[in-house]
Amino acid sequence: MQGKKTYQEKLFTRFLLSERIPEENFYRRLKPVLDLEDLYKLTKPYYGSSGQ
Repeated sequence: MQGKKTYQEKLFTRFLLSERIPEENFYRRLKPVLDLEDLYKLTKPYYGSSGQ
């Protein structure tokens, strides 16, 4: 089953990973400019619908 995980900060935590990652981190800078929506459309036929 193909899926996406939406990351959401916890409301009542003392440790937030997003605060620990530097702004100049490569992946943090890559995320806003990299669009993978076409990849999900192209690979959808190769994934089952039942989750098995």
